[in-house]
Amino acid sequence: MSQHRSLRAASVAGSKRNVLKRFERIALLKKRGLWKPGDRITGLPKTKPEAI
Repeated sequence: MSQHRSLRAASVAGSKRNVLKRFERIALLKKRGLWKPGDRITGLPKTKPEAI
């Protein structure tokens, strides 16, 4: 079964996600100096993606 055109166009466009995966959040927190090795990976603070 084929995919509807409107759905396919959205996935191909590669729009900016507003939700980060855990490894992306940890990398962002490391960059900001808010996370260091040995800290827990659960219960991370909320983070917003960096504006490009």
